[in-house]
Amino acid sequence: MADRGILVDRVAVVTGASSGIGAATALALAAGGARVALFARRGDRLGELAREIEAGGGTALAVEVDVTSSESVAAGGAAVREAFGRVDLVVNNAGVMLAAPIAEVRSGDWARMVDLNVTGALRVIGEFTPDLIAAAAEGGVADLVDISSVAAHAVFADYAVYCATKAAVTHLSANLRVELGPKDVRVTNVEPGFVESELLTHLDRGAAAEVESWIEGTGRLAAEEVADVVVYATSRARHVNMRQIVVMPTRQV
Repeated sequence: MADRGILVDRVAVVTGASSGIGAATALALAAGGARVALFARRGDRLGELAREIEAGGGTALAVEVDVTSSESVAAGGAAVREAFGRVDLVVNNAGVMLAAPIAEVRSGDWARMVDLNVTGALRVIGEFTPDLIAAAAEGGVADLVDISSVAAHAVFADYAVYCATKAAVTHLSANLRVELGPKDVRVTNVEPGFVESELLTHLDRGAAAEVESWIEGTGRLAAEEVADVVVYATSRARHVNMRQIVVMPTRQV
């Protein structure tokens, strides 16, 4: 649990906030004192999470946003600024994992993963980069956190496209640090290993069973443990950038 006050006066946006890493991260940032905008498509889930944050003494705004729509992201950005002012902390977490064997040419699944995992992240980055640059220019702390995956480097049969999207996020983060670091905007790439989340619910029964068998021997992290890493990275002194963090169960190799 974050110490109350370590993120006070920060304004955060968390995408994919309706479950898993996104929800846990929103809770942790709010516990640290940040005002948190919750972005996701499932408005009912966001409302529940916002009420939970507020019941714990935090401040949250539920904003129904689909990151595959530029118009939706722009509307979400406007809603956050109206409620909280300029954003200085962005956590790009929304994503989907689908088994898509290349030989089966599941082009619809390929497009869905690319649009959500890569282009969706870019839409959010494009919307809030001006806020981050402005916050840093005034001497504040500004953070962009991209949630990638160890899949950016690992090899998993039938998940080539998913792994490729995560490799894109990791490489994008490295390049953005070159662009934004000189402007005092920190860019952090977080690559979790096996984590308890809803990603398996996106898979058909056979694929989900296969992934569960991979996890059986290694265990998995709780979403809160990844959220703790995000809070740690974003609560460092302004001149300290945790550039890339790989976090996974000890037994996962």
